Amino acid sequence: MIGPLSTTYAGDMSLSSSEASMLVATPILVGSLGRIAVGPLTDRYGGRFMFILVTVASIVPVLAVGFAGEAGSYPLLLVFGFFLGIAGTIFAVGIPFANSWYDASRRGFATGVFGAGMVGTALSAFFTPRFVGWFGTIATHVIIAIALALTAVLCVVAMKNSPTFTPNTDKVTPKLIAACKLRVTWEMSFLYAIVFGGFVAFSNYLPRTSRRSTTSRQSTRGRGRPDSRSPRSSPAPSAVHSPTGSHRNTLC
Repeated sequence: MIGPLSTTYAGDMSLSSSEASMLVATPILVGSLGRIAVGPLTDRYGGRFMFILVTVASIVPVLAVGFAGEAGSYPLLLVFGFFLGIAGTIFAVGIPFANSWYDASRRGFATGVFGAGMVGTALSAFFTPRFVGWFGTIATHVIIAIALALTAVLCVVAMKNSPTFTPNTDKVTPKLIAACKLRVTWEMSFLYAIVFGGFVAFSNYLPRTSRRSTTSRQSTRGRGRPDSRSPRSSPAPSAVHSPTGSHRNTLC
């Protein structure tokens, strides 16, 4: 919600590059680090409960970000953007939930399908600025909040945990320590940081870079470069001898 509108916020509030970067990065960092906690909670309480909880918990921050953006308050956008990052933890709910429904030979396909559903990030980047242009900032965030509420209702009605799901009540800290001692943990974390970090960086900073580049080119064109298409000057008339012996001016 903040990333697609960061260019607009930066222009309206006259934000520096570092301020705009902080605005974009805050919900992303919260969403990424929050997955460390949401993953174990999903193992304990089940994907259905966590889907409903995260979806409902995201409604208020979405509305708050809309009002903060309309008010033009950078501090409020940072604060509400922090809580908006809760929505980004949903990935840590979906992966174990999808895994629990399939045996080991099919889990790669299942998680791949779920991961493809995260294309919603790209759709948000495409449609959010257009929605703001069509309906306004507040109305756009209200529409998204309603969509979240309907999603929560759909989860309540149609979603259920796998029959093989059993709550995991083991302590989380010893597992995290043991995982940190494995080399593969750091290797996969590095690859994930490169791939996901690159995607996030391009999807959020590329619009700002493209807009600055376009503005720069337009400014250069407006400085009055010589027009190479200006008509050539007409050649001077020359005297041509007429058959009658008189002289008349014609254009060569």
